[in-house]
Amino acid sequence: MNNLIESVVVEIDAPAEFVWGVLLDYPSYPQWNPYTVSVSTTLAVDSPIDLTLPKPDGSEGTWVSREYIRVVNAPRLLRYDTGDTFPGLLGTRDQVITPLDAGRCSYRTFETFTGKYAEAVFTAQGAYVKNGFDSVAHALRDRVAALTEVTRK
Repeated sequence: MNNLIESVVVEIDAPAEFVWGVLLDYPSYPQWNPYTVSVSTTLAVDSPIDLTLPKPDGSEGTWVSREYIRVVNAPRLLRYDTGDTFPGLLGTRDQVITPLDAGRCSYRTFETFTGKYAEAVFTAQGAYVKNGFDSVAHALRDRVAALTEVTRK
């Protein structure tokens, strides 16, 4: 059974290449990303990506989700998954930037959970992941707008 969590789709007034650069500027995440407060990765296919996230129960602190880079298709698609980190569960996340015209694009992210424990994880964590994904989409749009405003001045 597949369990899919999708973010809102946001339109961003900047070229896809610029948005891709902001999305992969991991050292700047603490300045704008409310859901993924830090990232450690080389972006090499099959290498780890460690995502530091706020605790799902809203308590103080963070936790690290180790996942694995599967596709880096600049400036359109970043895909990573949980690999065999959690036996009985595979989470595959796609971050997608779609060019709309030369100066605009859209962003969305989604994750599909499969495996023996997929439904249980989806039920327990679906709202947390959905809220997190939506917050990243809105924050990315706002970050790009702030950066492009600075370059226009």
